[in-house]
Amino acid sequence: MTTDERRRPDARPRAFEEVLARIEERIGADGLTVGDRLPGERQLAEQLGVGRSSVREALRVLETLGVVASQAGRGPDAGAVLTSRPGNALTDLLRLHLGLATLSMREVIDTRLMIEQWAAARAATATAAANAAAEARTAEAETATARMAEAVAAMDAARDPAEFVEHDIAFHLALAEAAGNRLIVAVMRALRDALRRYAVDAVVRLGDTGGLQDDHRRIHRAIEDGDAGAAAAAVAEHLARAYPDSGPDS
Repeated sequence: MTTDERRRPDARPRAFEEVLARIEERIGADGLTVGDRLPGERQLAEQLGVGRSSVREALRVLETLGVVASQAGRGPDAGAVLTSRPGNALTDLLRLHLGLATLSMREVIDTRLMIEQWAAARAATATAAANAAAEARTAEAETATARMAEAVAAMDAARDPAEFVEHDIAFHLALAEAAGNRLIVAVMRALRDALRRYAVDAVVRLGDTGGLQDDHRRIHRAIEDGDAGAAAAAVAEHLARAYPDSGPDS
């Protein structure tokens, strides 16, 4: 295949992309979950119109990512088994990309700012809507905000910057979960995992974590009060405090 053919919008997708599309289709149409079996190599090859060697290579990639586990056998026992949720694999891919990319700290913090402000505002809006309707929030939202509070308490008891950052990560992931968007959670997990060392350095540089904890409590309280504007503003203030050298003028 020539370079021009590869670039054509109508060019045939690679086998790996087709297998991923098939998995996505099965997840959406059949509710594929952990433990379910994909079709065997021969069946996938026939369905996708590609050679079995291409399917085998694609499945090896998926196995390396931890999405599937190979299963030898014949008939109903043949095929690969789904072993983890796609979001976990997505997080691994994003973390790898972030680790290899030459991104500036400002780019990363800007991305976090956009994601976390949106997540905090959305979570607060959902709380306000539930309060207005005199209804309970979803169990997922209740659990997420409870984990935020637990993380704040754990940060208060942290013995060193590394332990503080572990619970800080838990707080911000719970914030993303409170918004109810799984892709946002995957992106946030990748961002935080990739920048763990920088987060520890930031805590060491600050020395006193009292201001960060005040920010965390302010974010949590705004979500619980259903105040979207206050929640978004608290996130902005928090990131500016944690990374003062990553602002627009740095």
